[in-house]
Amino acid sequence: MNTLDKENIVESLRFLQTVCHTQALNNGWWRDLATGEDMRGKRNVGEMLCLVHSEISEAMEGHRKSMMDDKLPHRKMIEVELADAMIRILDLSHGMNLDLAGAMAEKLEYNANRPDHKPENRRAAGGKSY
Repeated sequence: MNTLDKENIVESLRFLQTVCHTQALNNGWWRDLATGEDMRGKRNVGEMLCLVHSEISEAMEGHRKSMMDDKLPHRKMIEVELADAMIRILDLSHGMNLDLAGAMAEKLEYNANRPDHKPENRRAAGGKSY
């Protein structure tokens, strides 16, 4: 991965993090529903990660049953639920002040040359089949 690619990935993801988190803030997802208290820095991270997992589970169900989405009926359910998972991940990572964009660029670069991701090593005994 060249420097320009890495910079574009980081810039794009940081923008999406900001968009997703700002929308969540504006919709009150970072405020206590009963009291209105600002919950930034106080959200239950385990709960938020489970919400990401729920979106992934819904994507799997949509794929398993070849379903179209009920809210965006012109889209496959798997598409919409994966988008929901990404929105939740980007919101959470921004809310926790995580450098998800930098980590993503570094992880893509690492995975590009990772020996256990190469087809010949995946085919070998004990290799990763998926």
